[in-house]
Amino acid sequence: MKYSLCVVLLLGSSGAAFAQHGGGGASEAAPFGSPVEDQHVWTHLIAEQLEGRFGREDGFRWNGEAWAGTDSNRVWLKSEGETNGKGRVEEGQHELLYDRPITSFFDLQAGLRSDIDSGAGRNWAAFGIEGLAPLFFHVSVTGYASSAGHYAAKLEGNYDLLLTQRLILQPELELNFYSKPDPKRGLGAGLADLDTGLRLRYEFSRKFAPYIGVAYENRFAGGAALARTAGEKPSNLRFTFGLRAWL
Repeated sequence: MKYSLCVVLLLGSSGAAFAQHGGGGASEAAPFGSPVEDQHVWTHLIAEQLEGRFGREDGFRWNGEAWAGTDSNRVWLKSEGETNGKGRVEEGQHELLYDRPITSFFDLQAGLRSDIDSGAGRNWAAFGIEGLAPLFFHVSVTGYASSAGHYAAKLEGNYDLLLTQRLILQPELELNFYSKPDPKRGLGAGLADLDTGLRLRYEFSRKFAPYIGVAYENRFAGGAALARTAGEKPSNLRFTFGLRAWL
């Protein structure tokens, strides 16, 4: 008798749960619930660096990116560069890329890069990866090729060290390599230049964070010689004040 009562109660509870979840009827989109909604089109815009640089030569630097797409397919637009005290735009690099995840933490990117500033223009095909390395280091490695037989590579990395939930210290590094010298753009072969910095920002909100810091730039080899010929110093240490913001 007790055994029969247990069976009846078990079947009754199972039937109620089955009915509660739709019973596998035609109204269900899938046997285990609704499909994952991964086809929604999202958009994102972030200005990583909008900063004034003050030292031997003042300037303004920008570095930002925007993307639009689904969880699996996105179009990216990246832009960075700097204006100097003489009104010239330098190191203007602008990229249009297709992006697709290849692992849980890294995306594959391919597209075009154009160097558009006050110097000689250059166009490149681009191919690289971007994502989070172990310990949540943000890294990006991109290779470039031009129709003139020139090759280049860029390595970028940064890390957010949370001093508090709102006060964040961020070291950052960018290295640029070129297979051949490019005197018209002041670049040498090999490791051509680096741009590194240390910034301390305060996030009034996740979307609005002013910061202060220091930035160091250096040109190497042929690029350093070209800078000296132009009456410039190849290295520069400057203080920065800027804003990080996103939509």
